[in-house]
Amino acid sequence: MSTRPSEEPGKSGLPAALAAYILWGLMPIYLLTVKTVPAVEFVGWRILWTIPICLLLVTLRKQLGEVAAILRNRRAMLVLMGASALIAINWIVYVLAIQQGNVYAASLGYYINPLVNVFLGTVVLGERMSRRLWIAVALAGVGVAILLAGALTTLWISLTLALSFGTYGLLKKTVQAGALPGLTVESMLLALPAAGACWYYAQTPAGSAFTQSTELSAWIMLGGALTAIPLTLFAVAARRMDYSSLGFIQFLAPTMVFILGLTVFDQPLQPVQLASFGFIWAALALFVWELWRGRKKAPLPPKAAASGG
Repeated sequence: MSTRPSEEPGKSGLPAALAAYILWGLMPIYLLTVKTVPAVEFVGWRILWTIPICLLLVTLRKQLGEVAAILRNRRAMLVLMGASALIAINWIVYVLAIQQGNVYAASLGYYINPLVNVFLGTVVLGERMSRRLWIAVALAGVGVAILLAGALTTLWISLTLALSFGTYGLLKKTVQAGALPGLTVESMLLALPAAGACWYYAQTPAGSAFTQSTELSAWIMLGGALTAIPLTLFAVAARRMDYSSLGFIQFLAPTMVFILGLTVFDQPLQPVQLASFGFIWAALALFVWELWRGRKKAPLPPKAAASGG
């Protein structure tokens, strides 16, 4: 069991974790409301409207000092520059996937992501991986290979989402920055290219999507809150929960996206996709089982052991 210190001991992080992943799982429905906005322009506006939300939240949480400390730290800024580029790529590809109806490819990408995290942790950070986790990675590899053979046109979506977010997480792990202060700085770093993208689309014959209607402008502005709020909830959950418990919940979002693909988006599930999902789900079953075994075997903290619970 993790002994990570908590800012508010005794409070459960489960509600915050569930809220974060439910919001992420429902994101495709929100993206339907802005489907007429080009993906790059939408991500530009999403970044610009994330900045004031983040600044408001870091002010309320009294984390402006953390933001200032990051801005003074050259190494942290270099790492966050790389992280900001990766998260921008991730957002653009995800929005494109949903807009083009490749919902299953997006879902598969985030199913693969935890296994990418395990692989990167082993190869880059030197963390040890059990035999079951190696088998899980191999099963996921078979699932990807099936897509390579029969669904090459959407494979790049799944792999780009998994690898970009996995590497983003790896960079965030190596930098001394909390989730919300880090996101604030990342958004600030992306502000100039985001503004440039929005300006470019404003010069096109179609004009800026933000000026087309009040309703569409409101939906675009909502993207800032839907970026900052789930990440803040996730940060709260991460402080209050052990990592293995949080690991189970993270599969909620891609499962919701998969169900939305079947229902709301009415996307046909091709046999090759179903076969690929079968191997990925088998890999995830092993992954979750291994997390559960590790949690059961972990020694209890002295206080809990003394009290018998």
